[in-house]
Amino acid sequence: MKKLWILLCFIIIPVFIFVIMSMQRVSGSSYEVYTPNNYNYASSGDKLLFVVDYSNSMGEYLEHKTKANLVKEMMNYILPQISADTKTGMRVYGHTCNLIAYNACRSSELIVPLGYANSDAILNRMAKLRPRGMTPITYSLKQAVKDDLAGYDGIKHIILLTDGGENCDESPCDYSIELVKTRKDIKIDVIAFNVHDADDLAQLQCTANVTGGKFVEADTKAQLFKSMEDMILPHKNVEATIYRTE
Repeated sequence: MKKLWILLCFIIIPVFIFVIMSMQRVSGSSYEVYTPNNYNYASSGDKLLFVVDYSNSMGEYLEHKTKANLVKEMMNYILPQISADTKTGMRVYGHTCNLIAYNACRSSELIVPLGYANSDAILNRMAKLRPRGMTPITYSLKQAVKDDLAGYDGIKHIILLTDGGENCDESPCDYSIELVKTRKDIKIDVIAFNVHDADDLAQLQCTANVTGGKFVEADTKAQLFKSMEDMILPHKNVEATIYRTE
């Protein structure tokens, strides 16, 4: 009987400690989505940075054109609808081919800094890009927040357009959760373009939701155009969701 009691102690006590620690960890790392104010890129001054995927998979064909070319057509359509008093810019990632993983996961570049009347500059730079590399989403978001949007007052908006999830051993969801601990001035909208992996979609949706942004899936050219239209028109409120770090 004594041996049985000792055995039960070895089993029950560690389980009890684990449950208590897990409850503390969850309660200390839950973040509710805050409801964003309505904003409209088409009619009000703003700071809007596009972060666009040029990884290798963007060279795949969809509706007889590469996904990268469909994105260029969409940008050609959408940029004129953005108000003249909105500063726009673009960062791209995965646009270079690197055999060394460290360099491939830092293939991210601000090709057009924030400024007024940037439509021609953005389209001209996009015309010279080719899909080539990996998908360093988190690194690109970090660079955008730290460098590209530095020094600007008010709310700054990122529209992330990607056809896949992070593949550089980072988590954009975890980064966004950490970001909102100290920054309430960054909102990240996400367009998941032809993304079907459930884990990737969950990561991307989390990235948008925890920053008060909008998440949209697009699988066709028409949906892509409509998705970006939704991004530049007044937002609907985002339903509250809770995300937890492990």
